[in-house]
Parts: sequence; structure tokens; C-alpha cells
Amino acid sequence: MASRFAPRTPSAVIVLLLGLTGVAIVALAIALMTGSVAVSPQSVLRALFARDSGTETAIVRELRIPRALSAFATGGLLAIAGAFMQVLLRNPLADPYVLGLSGGAAVAALAALATGHAAWTAPAAFAGALVSTLLVFALARRERTNAPWTATRLLLTGIVIASGWGALIALLLSIAPEVQVRGMLFWLIGDLSTAGAPWLAFVALAAALAIGLSLARDLNVLARGSDIAEALGVPVHRVTLAVHATAALATAAAVTTAGTIGFVGLVVPHALRLVVGNDQRVLIPACAIAGGALLVFADTAARTLVAPVQLPVGVVTALIGVPTFLWLLSREP
Repeated sequence: MASRFAPRTPSAVIVLLLGLTGVAIVALAIALMTGSVAVSPQSVLRALFARDSGTETAIVRELRIPRALSAFATGGLLAIAGAFMQVLLRNPLADPYVLGLSGGAAVAALAALATGHAAWTAPAAFAGALVSTLLVFALARRERTNAPWTATRLLLTGIVIASGWGALIALLLSIAPEVQVRGMLFWLIGDLSTAGAPWLAFVALAAALAIGLSLARDLNVLARGSDIAEALGVPVHRVTLAVHATAALATAAAVTTAGTIGFVGLVVPHALRLVVGNDQRVLIPACAIAGGALLVFADTAARTLVAPVQLPVGVVTALIGVPTFLWLLSREP
């Protein structure tokens, strides 16, 4: 439902997106300055724009910039995937984690790692997310009548499939060498400490954003119901397929970068929808920026709350997401 505070003019939309961009820049700046070694704003600027080879410059360039950018791209991917799921299901409780996309991607990625095929982690994660999506939709259909899935049935099926992926993850952990278990657990909870170059995630984010914006008008109509969308000439089947494939791509890229981080795809789209309304032309880019900013803030908190010990970033997002999920669940009829 559209919010009464939703921006109504192009200038209001621009101001909103610029404001979110400002928040994201602040989040990135704090991430670069904060950690076990405090770095001054002047040192950060020198690391970014000057040829300097000092210790602080090395910390910023080699450790904090890749991690902060990876966090931003991952958060944006998860938020966009969550927005896609919620508009298609017309349910604010839908997100990649609840529907099993994250679990499917994680199982496939862990299987690739366990069999010594680390180079295939990214394509395996995408395949796992896509297989999970197809499996949920296939099982959500009513077998006797072959009727199309309903939003409630799809959501419940996704929760069951996610539990099944969890069992397979537990199996992989139980047979993994003991020296690898701790790292695998951190990765599964959501961990950016080992995030490498963020460019794959950024390419996936740009692709998801471009596809989302190209389908935004159709998604606005589809949010009213598939029957209405078909009557108005929207190619429902094609749009649904494209959106779910894009959500699988976004989830796979996020899982490959930072593991299975929950609740970002749930909290960010719903919170933004209360402010900006349900116009996907505004909501999708807003999710990309706000989701990135949220995960950068969460990762900074994970690095500093109990320093020098680093928490998995998924712990911080869960502390935000669990009460939000329960609140949303209590509002469901």
C-alpha cells in the first residue's frame, strides 16, 4: 500500500535518492575510518587520491575499501532481490532467505568448495539459487488441479525448502574437515572478513538494477494482481520468469561474496515502502542504495562492537531483522 509520505514529483524523488546516497557515503566513510586501527579523515583522503605508501594507506586500500564496497554491493543485491520477491508475492514477509534462495545458493557453493572446485563457487551459487526457485514454484502448485500457486502457498513452500537446505548445510558441515568448520560457519552466518574484489558483486548489482528499472512499470501493474496485469497487456509469465531469474542472480552474487546474510531483503524494501510507496521505479533504486548503506553500517558494527573480536555481519542483521520479522508477522491477517 502506498504511503502518504511517498514522493509525488520528480524533484522529490531526486531529493530522496540523493539523501540516501548521502547516507551511503557517510556509511562508507565511517567504515574506512573505523576499526582496530583508527584512521583520520585526512589519511583516508590521502589513501583515496594521493600516492602514499604508509601503513594507514595500506590498511585503507587493501583491507577496508574492498570490504566496504563488498558490503555495499551485497546489501544492495539482497535488498533488490527482496523487493522483487515481495512485489511478485504481494507479501512483505517474502525475501530470498525465507524463500530458500539463499539456502540453495549456499548448499551449491559449499558443495563446490568441499569438492575442491573453488573456481566454480559463483556459478554453482547461481545454479543453486535458480534450482531452489524452480523447486519452490514446482512444489507450490496444487497437484490435483494443477492450479497456479498462491502467494501464501508459495511462501510456506519456500520456508519448508529453506529448512531442507539447512539440513543439507548441516550435513556438509558434519563431514567437513575440522579445520574448515569455523570458517564455513562464519561464512554461512554472513561474513565479509574474507571478501575479495567486489567487482563481481557490483556487476551483478548493476545488472539487477537495470533489469528491475526496465520492468518497473510492469511490476507496478503486476502488484495489483496477475489477472489485472494480464487484462492490461502485461506479459505476466515473461515478467515473472525474468524477475525470478534476476533475484536468483542477485542472491547468488551476494552469497558468493559474503555468505548467507539474512533479513536485509526483508527489512529494507518494507521499510522503504512505508516511506516512498510501492512505485517500483523509485523503490528499486532506493533499495540498492539503502540496502548497501545498511550492510556497510552493520559490518562496521560487527568489526567494532566487541573489538578486537570480529562478529559475523549476519549476527548484526539478524538482531535487526528478527524483531522486524515478528512485528510484520503479527500484522498479517
